[in-house]
Amino acid sequence: MEKRLFTGPYPSMATTTDILPSRYRGPELIGRGGMGEIYRAEDESLGRTVAVKVLADRFSADEAVRGRFTREALAAARLSSDPNTITIFDVGEHRGRPFIVMEYLKGGSLEDLLRKHGAQDPGRVLTWLDEAGAAIDAAHEHGVVHRDVKPGNLLLAADGSVRVADFGVATAAGLDSLTMTGTVLGTAGYLAPEQARGEPTTPATDLYALAVVAFELLTGRRPFQADNPTAEAAAHVHADVPAVSERSDLPPQLDPVFRRAMAKDPTERYPSSGDFVSALREALRTAGATTRQFEPVVAAAPVPAGKRFPIPALIGGGLLVAALAGVGVAAALTRGEDGRTAAQTVTTERVTTVQGEPTTETIVTTAPATTRPAPTPQPPPPPPTGGAGGRALTDQATSLMKEGRYEEALPIARQALQRLQGTGQTYEGYANYNVGRSLAELGQCEEALPYLDRREQLLGPDPRVTAARRLCGR
Repeated sequence: MEKRLFTGPYPSMATTTDILPSRYRGPELIGRGGMGEIYRAEDESLGRTVAVKVLADRFSADEAVRGRFTREALAAARLSSDPNTITIFDVGEHRGRPFIVMEYLKGGSLEDLLRKHGAQDPGRVLTWLDEAGAAIDAAHEHGVVHRDVKPGNLLLAADGSVRVADFGVATAAGLDSLTMTGTVLGTAGYLAPEQARGEPTTPATDLYALAVVAFELLTGRRPFQADNPTAEAAAHVHADVPAVSERSDLPPQLDPVFRRAMAKDPTERYPSSGDFVSALREALRTAGATTRQFEPVVAAAPVPAGKRFPIPALIGGGLLVAALAGVGVAAALTRGEDGRTAAQTVTTERVTTVQGEPTTETIVTTAPATTRPAPTPQPPPPPPTGGAGGRALTDQATSLMKEGRYEEALPIARQALQRLQGTGQTYEGYANYNVGRSLAELGQCEEALPYLDRREQLLGPDPRVTAARRLCGR
């Protein structure tokens, strides 16, 4: 269940295997997990070093698994052009085994920094969260939910910027999931409550995990950190969010931000990663917080990390973990806040990463609720727009549109576009789409079409734009 492409104490080994196509010269095994192997190689055609993940031979014999692996890899590759996301160069199959070729990074991960230096400087943390949040929000725009956001999947480029890696247990809209019904995959310390209960995941699931990452980066510990992964997963469901100010020298103004970001009810969380990071920044500014001395970013070892990489579920994500060796099962009976009682089985696999440190992956399987169903949550009121930047406004409009509240979304989308007009940035394209789609939904087609055209000029063709045009009979 490898999660990173690191050398460290795990030595790279030259191999003469023909497991890769001939264009990838001098492959060296740099990582191995329950679902496959990772190789570093030279792409002879393009003259660059790449990382290649190859599906384990025992899984490649299953045509259904192979097909799903490839389809989700291709879906994840849609994200490669987005900023701060690991880039996939190629997806293919060689000698009956699927492989994914991606960028190769040497900067290590935020998990390495936490292990070596502990809590990080708030200013640097905000920058990292901005970068990771942009990648996560962009993935959500493409209908992809990561489901395993954690420091080990936030990799550092040579310039110190963060790239989100390993969309390995991601779900992509329109694709069959590799996850079995009633099973949730992720890492125990970062599981959102709904994920731990075995319920469907949404973009709010990733936002919860990003808040846990932020908590850990600022304090040096996860909010519910425990030696027992079952207990830690259960705490995400039932325990109150601890105060950051009691775990660090940070101001209490941050506490309500984390309480909202880690709300048990997904509808009560921030509408986007950008909104969460903006709230953190504003809380620090209001408190006039002084930052700790930040220790320079130092890789724990030569750390070849796969770069921009929303990989599909099998190799990195540890799907079908029940098929792996070394799996422990612990059962727990938990009671949800809505009065439902659900029997949960938390299955964990402890493996040694290529840096020699254990990583615990968790599967939570829940039985159906045995008592009254949870009440239907009411949609939150639209967030205030005063003083928000164009990107934050765009995220607010997007959130309202997902709830079908186009009349409320339209004025916010227009404000966003006014602030983003002429920047040529990705969010200018999103803002144009939001205005055009809202107008189309409201029957104002003549005005809508130019905005949809502009969105495609900036970001290229997209099925959502086509769907919006169909509302106008185009």
